[in-house]
Amino acid sequence: MRILQLIQKPQLRGAETFACQLSNHLLDQGHEVRVVSLINGTAQLPFRNGVQSLDAKLSNRFFDLKGWKALADMIAEYKPDVLQANAGDTLKFAVLSRLFYRWKTPLVYRNANKVSDFITSRPKFMFNKALVSRVDHVISVSELCRQDFIKTYSFPAANTAMVPIGIEPKPVLGKVPEDLSEHFKSGRVLVNVASLVPEKNHQGLIRIMASVVKAHPELRVIILGDGKLRASLQQEIDAKGLNKHIILAGYRSDVLAIVSQAQGFILPSRIEGLPGVILEAFYCKVPVIAYNVGGVSEVVRTDETGWLIRKDDETGFADAIAELLQAPDKAAAMVENAFKLVNTQFVNAYLAEKFAAEYRKVTTRLSK
Repeated sequence: MRILQLIQKPQLRGAETFACQLSNHLLDQGHEVRVVSLINGTAQLPFRNGVQSLDAKLSNRFFDLKGWKALADMIAEYKPDVLQANAGDTLKFAVLSRLFYRWKTPLVYRNANKVSDFITSRPKFMFNKALVSRVDHVISVSELCRQDFIKTYSFPAANTAMVPIGIEPKPVLGKVPEDLSEHFKSGRVLVNVASLVPEKNHQGLIRIMASVVKAHPELRVIILGDGKLRASLQQEIDAKGLNKHIILAGYRSDVLAIVSQAQGFILPSRIEGLPGVILEAFYCKVPVIAYNVGGVSEVVRTDETGWLIRKDDETGFADAIAELLQAPDKAAAMVENAFKLVNTQFVNAYLAEKFAAEYRKVTTRLSK
């Protein structure tokens, strides 16, 4: 098959990284694959054939005839058997290009979220529903997200599937990066990996840490990620006197090396699909504490693979951190369970076969 993967831009975000990793494995299976971004970016994504750009402009996100035509022209030249739109902006772009320029390539949408969490108004719902009605097949990141998509948009269940994200098994460097070594020497370290945006709930994390460090003053949290809230979060950290306990480390290319040396991985997000960072923590044999949102409960199982906390229960989250620090035997047992789970069910090479099967399913259905 010829497969075109559409991403927003080269950036170190889960949707783009996974699309590139998936594409490498599809190449290994003998398929032809192009990864194409809507706009330019500076990040080096892990697709070995390189990422092409349509050079579109997000400032024209609701009316970009030039960009839509560029996609249509690429489809006419490449003749893909299927196009997969990864994340919301790519869905809108692909659907509008298809409407204006009448290309017929089957359109698959990679749904990485519980979509009902993002419906904030009736006009937004109606616009998204109109886009979704033009999609041929939806592959959701978790079963909860699949069911939510079907219910929210009254989408035909037969035209959906669940295929999770996965990990790339590789040696994890065990050395603490030099610029962060002082934090690991000062005490025990927890890690959070997330963009600094409202749904990742770093404000809640700051409140949780303000409580926890009273009993565990040696504790540090290193937050790997960046975003529009960085300045305000740093101000809040400073105002609460937590600048020695919470470190905003920005985007990093050595995430696994840092995670692998931590005593725990914490994710207090209020909105998620199925976070790949949890699977990476499992692979690094690091205990996980997370809120029960989106598809998190499909991998984090209380007393089995981690601590699953009711959404917004900050006291329960703080208690779980305290238990993690005080019960190493319990944490060690859960870590082994989590490692086995990720290595048997969440390996990208295996998941790529499932994606290919879904592509064949939709192309066969539409050819009849």
